[in-house]
Amino acid sequence: MGNPQRRESGLVVDERGHVRVLTLDRPERRNALSAALQADLVEELLRCAEDGNVRAVVLAANGPAFCAGFDLTEIREQDLRGERFRPPMNRPTRALFEVVTETPVPIVAAIAGAAVAGGFELALACDLRVAAPGVPMGLPEAKIGMGANFGSVVLPKRIPMGIALELLYTGEYVTSEVAERWGLVNRLVPADDVLPTALGLAEQIALNAPISVRRMKETAVKALELPLWQALRLDVGPNPYLSEDREEGIAARLEKRPPRWTGR
Repeated sequence: MGNPQRRESGLVVDERGHVRVLTLDRPERRNALSAALQADLVEELLRCAEDGNVRAVVLAANGPAFCAGFDLTEIREQDLRGERFRPPMNRPTRALFEVVTETPVPIVAAIAGAAVAGGFELALACDLRVAAPGVPMGLPEAKIGMGANFGSVVLPKRIPMGIALELLYTGEYVTSEVAERWGLVNRLVPADDVLPTALGLAEQIALNAPISVRRMKETAVKALELPLWQALRLDVGPNPYLSEDREEGIAARLEKRPPRWTGR
């Protein structure tokens, strides 16, 4: 790895070539998403979007849990102080999960421990998920009077409606093995292999033309609910067909050499 930088919020940022690794480092709080950690994640993801050197992101975590969701202790303290609670989409700052989905480079979640509540929503917002066996996943928000706003919208788009509603209504967890059968987990590997596998996927992505990958992500996300004829003509993101990288990619293939991408 490069030279990791740790923010006061508990976010560790590290460079690995064209891959940026963002690690949640609040193990004593099961990597709960405090307001400060959410803000730093949003800021760093926005930087990834602006940095042409970043071609993929890995979202990882230290400790026994991937993420336990929003920091309930922090929320409780705010309630006791009489502070107004604002729902996630009614805040003056960007909603974290929305930013994850809109970040133009692919994001791979490395899930070696429990991903529940907002932690499961964070994993759902990522493009690819690598998980260890036996990891609990789920949305217990109905058990504590929260809303699971992002999960309520996204989960029924990822798995059959009846299964999604059962998870939402009951608040019960499933294991990563079950999530893999549903297609929510891309790779199921031993815990020690989760981060290396996620990095391997990110590095494989980073070998490809960044302008093509950014176009694919934006098209896939925005075309998901559109009729076919509209989706095919969406034309969002950078246009690889008119790029210098398209010429370079074809030349490199014919000359049997690695391409030299410029992102133009």
